[in-house]
Amino acid sequence: MSGVVLNVITVLIGTTIGVALGRLVTERFRKIAFIGIGLSTMSLGAMMAIRGLESMSASAMGDYAILIFIGALISGSILGEAVGIERWLERFGSWLQETTTTATATKVAKPPSLAEKPASASGQRPRMVEGFVTASLLFCVGSMTILGSIQDGLGNHQLLYAKSMLDGVAALFFSSVLGVGVGFAIIPIIVIQGGLALGAHALSPIMTSAVIDSITAVGGALIFAIGLDNAGIKRLPVGNMVPAIIVAAVLGGIFG
Repeated sequence: MSGVVLNVITVLIGTTIGVALGRLVTERFRKIAFIGIGLSTMSLGAMMAIRGLESMSASAMGDYAILIFIGALISGSILGEAVGIERWLERFGSWLQETTTTATATKVAKPPSLAEKPASASGQRPRMVEGFVTASLLFCVGSMTILGSIQDGLGNHQLLYAKSMLDGVAALFFSSVLGVGVGFAIIPIIVIQGGLALGAHALSPIMTSAVIDSITAVGGALIFAIGLDNAGIKRLPVGNMVPAIIVAAVLGGIFG
């Protein structure tokens, strides 16, 4: 699991540097940086979704690929809405923000309430949550994550080493705008990538190309949605849509 450990370390280092640099950025430049982050996130998400759909169409899923894609997004979003994942994310992000504020504050002022916390570019939820959700999806969705983690568990660390370097650089740029919440993406990295690495022998037969392609396509769509929010275009309840990734994996396994 040395690849997973390195991935955690690079994200923490990148976040630390990014947060330090972000303090030097004025609000005027932070706003335009949000737009840049949003557009880059949208571009990455669109690329992932298109590539995933193309691979799905070329597999046994064929012409049904788009139906699986749409079905996973709709049914997964309904499931997430029923569970109320966004509410839990808000509470978790607020707790993280209060904890880090209390731990690092140099002022006597009381940590702000949820209503007073700095909002994202869309003005809809705390920046801590934006950073956490954005980075978690970016670092934990895609073929590089799945294949790299499984290979890491089987003793081949090269792919995850490469991903770690990329994630570290991404964490630097994203945290300079989205803040320390990006660093807390190490939690899903440890859980998801660590779980895949530990269960590599058992999971490798299940993680077929069809499953990975389905996860990549739907995950790319969610990353695109996050980009819309970061750029201040449209706020979507991406947290409630996360179960769509699991639904996509199941459908990919069944029909792929």
